[in-house]
Amino acid sequence: MTSRWFLDTNVLVYLFDVHEPAKRSIAQNLIGSQDPARFAVSAQVLGEFYVTVTRKLRHPLNAPTARTAVSQLAQLPVIATDLPLVRAAMETAEKARLSYWDALIVEAAASSGCDRLLTEDMNAGETIRGVQIVNPFA
Repeated sequence: MTSRWFLDTNVLVYLFDVHEPAKRSIAQNLIGSQDPARFAVSAQVLGEFYVTVTRKLRHPLNAPTARTAVSQLAQLPVIATDLPLVRAAMETAEKARLSYWDALIVEAAASSGCDRLLTEDMNAGETIRGVQIVNPFA
């Protein structure tokens, strides 16, 4: 069985961040070398991506380019944020001592059947709710 990987916002942002060439290359190689069906994202991640690439990069993307990127990324399986996911994230935030927003990403990964969460924002090597945290940039 092939593992499924959940992509956190920062991995997607590095696809477009020209000021982080090493991380950009890693993100491009990682995503470009795999079957897209192997990945999943959430509506939260897509929203965070849009805000980050249009407002937080040194050279932000313009809105139409960012919307196009979101549309392309939305071709991956997208996990909706619903009430059961919110409730599960609140519980996971308390149990795992995560921010609510990180717990929501963990819960989205778990609910989508992903066994890995690719991110640089959490403790690499830790497993939460059956999802192993992996920092692809380490």
